[in-house]
Amino acid sequence: MELTKRKQNILASIVDGYIRTGEPVGSKSIAEKAGVSSATVRNEMAELTELGLLEQPHTSAGRVPSQEGYREFVDALMQPKTLTEAEKLTIDAMLAKSAFDPERLLRGAAKTLAASTRYLALSTTPSGADAKIKAVQFVQTSRRTALLIMMSSAGTMKNKVFHCDFDLSNEIMRIFFRVLNERVTGRDVAEINRAFVQNLAISLGDMAILMSPALAALLEVALETMQTEISVSGQMNLLFYPEYKLGGARRVMDILERRELLTELLAGKQNRTQIKIGTETGQNALAESSVICSRYSVNGRDAGAVAVIGPMRMQYAHVAAQTAYVADRVGEMLTRIMREE
Repeated sequence: MELTKRKQNILASIVDGYIRTGEPVGSKSIAEKAGVSSATVRNEMAELTELGLLEQPHTSAGRVPSQEGYREFVDALMQPKTLTEAEKLTIDAMLAKSAFDPERLLRGAAKTLAASTRYLALSTTPSGADAKIKAVQFVQTSRRTALLIMMSSAGTMKNKVFHCDFDLSNEIMRIFFRVLNERVTGRDVAEINRAFVQNLAISLGDMAILMSPALAALLEVALETMQTEISVSGQMNLLFYPEYKLGGARRVMDILERRELLTELLAGKQNRTQIKIGTETGQNALAESSVICSRYSVNGRDAGAVAVIGPMRMQYAHVAAQTAYVADRVGEMLTRIMREE
């Protein structure tokens, strides 16, 4: 059956109406807007139902979009939205609070997106799997403890406090700095494994005893840099939507504990915004939800993602614009941080 222009307009009107009110949309309200009879609209709605684009919750009720109806709307009927300058300024102000710390920035991105959209929001740190070590820094924190900081080309800074059985001095701290930066700067983070650290210790000879706490800390931060971390914000937002009653919110929360599934869910193409609706997410717990995900880049390379999870009854155009804008700003800020280091 052909999806005529009139059918497209009726479908768009029903999607818009249902998103706005949460109530099934009847033929009378559509007919008044379209300037045609209610009988004509009912016929068109019946055919859209046969096509699987609409559903009728009750015999005498109006229609609601099906998952396929939302997909048709997003792919062919939705008008792209541009954020207002006021909306952009609000998002910029929220992100600016953590603009100089990569990890805080990613946590701030999730909080900003949750506050802006009123849905659950996520952000991922850049994966260090393909990153190189830019530098290793040391900060003495007490007489026998110091902080090792590893900066990577992925835009991450990981740190680890280590303890020594001897008093630290400025000279010892300089040795730590010189030796590790000479041996590891410019290497792939993935190279820094247990075997590499053991071989490095052997090559240091008698100095290995002095360096052993710092080498152990180096291995730990390298392993942490390799991992993709996910920040989550706005979990309580879901409780305000009737779609998540009767355990729906709990099922979504359970997904948040499965990091490998989330990483797969948020995968995508560089600098692209994707909308996954219902079962397209591949997760039964999200069968009544939609996920809007935007990837961000650091120094021109795909690095991570920001995303929103909410009910299928979602303002897709507006939320997609918000998600894409946050992703763009995060990418720009992380790129600037990396260039200034």
